[in-house]
Amino acid sequence: EDTGEYSCDTGDQESRAALNVKALPVLFQKQLKDEEAEEGATVKFQCELTKDNAALEWRKGTMELFPCAKYEIKLSGRTAELVIHNVEPEDA
Repeated sequence: EDTGEYSCDTGDQESRAALNVKALPVLFQKQLKDEEAEEGATVKFQCELTKDNAALEWRKGTMELFPCAKYEIKLSGRTAELVIHNVEPEDA
């Protein structure tokens, strides 16, 4: 968001320069860990990213997950969490 043209103006003269900021990729500082749970339990997956509030998606296989009664999705700073409530065998 800092990319753009900047200028310094004295009233009689003006100097301009362009700033182009190359965004760094979002990387994982802490990876997801395998979990095991009994039916009916609540499971939490958590990972840590290198950027605050990065855009991300949670998936089970190829299916994208969205917040609902079953899935709670949180992103706080660099920590992303997926909470699965009332797990069933089909959630494996």
